[in-house]
Amino acid sequence: MVERAEAFKKDFHKLKSEIAKRVIGQEHIVEQLLYSLFSRGHCILVGVPGLAKTLLIRTLAESLNLSFNRIQFTPDLMPGDITGTEIIEEDPVSGKKTFKFIKGPLFSNIILADEINRTPPKTQAALLESMQEYQVTAGGQRHALEKPFFVLATQNPIEQEGTYPLPEAQLDRFMFHLWLDYPSLEEELDIVSKTTTAHSETIQPILTGKQIMDYQELVREVPVPDSVLEYAVKLVSLSRPSNPDAPEFVTKYISWGAGPRASQYLIIGGKARALAHGRYNVTEEDIRALAIPVLRHRMVNNYAAEAEGLTVVALIEKLLKHV
Repeated sequence: MVERAEAFKKDFHKLKSEIAKRVIGQEHIVEQLLYSLFSRGHCILVGVPGLAKTLLIRTLAESLNLSFNRIQFTPDLMPGDITGTEIIEEDPVSGKKTFKFIKGPLFSNIILADEINRTPPKTQAALLESMQEYQVTAGGQRHALEKPFFVLATQNPIEQEGTYPLPEAQLDRFMFHLWLDYPSLEEELDIVSKTTTAHSETIQPILTGKQIMDYQELVREVPVPDSVLEYAVKLVSLSRPSNPDAPEFVTKYISWGAGPRASQYLIIGGKARALAHGRYNVTEEDIRALAIPVLRHRMVNNYAAEAEGLTVVALIEKLLKHV
């Protein structure tokens, strides 16, 4: 266990360094993407255009030596456009006609679902089936996807006209909700300096698919003290206004709290974070560090919170101070 954990930590930081060759700043976002990857989770990234969301995901795929497909979600995109479709094929010798399945872009290790809220719910549902079941259904037949399988969906928070926002039940399928902010002045100077020349950084692949799956198994072997398990479950439980023990600000400002999947993701994400920091057990600090990306899309604030300018993130921070 110790030897494998040391190898995990070493490769984790090598991946971060490789991605940093092209992606300047966004260090916490990169870390959380990697926690999600090694936890077998999926991420949704929200940020204004131009914050290198696509570049980040493409660079991640290159550094992992995995197949990568980018799907631009549009209002006319149909499920068959992403899952694949059956065609009629004629045998040139016998003349017999048979159905043949042509794989769609979902048959890849890393999927960038660009602007997922631009496409209708039917196509969103086809993507979500692949995330949950690691398979697609076409023509009544199920087709398994190659593992590891990692979906990174993006959303633009500015323009909401003509979009199909994901309902809470579908958002719950994503492990993390990551918010990309503007770079600092120094970071932006570095970005402009490096991206306006002819030079381009070459990314070296660090891990294979087999190594990633081995590390995913290793993450699940990390022990969790009972006190930390109780802390994570209590944190999630107190986010629900229906809980009689919930603090007053939760019952006043929250419509819906997080479900049990949030507790699961806090623990498994905490295991990945502990290994990345060279520790062999999960602490409360690991849970607190992941609370915002795990709970941000699972708690729904009400009109009273909006009237007072209280965001979900502000309420999560209050909850962390309370527990």
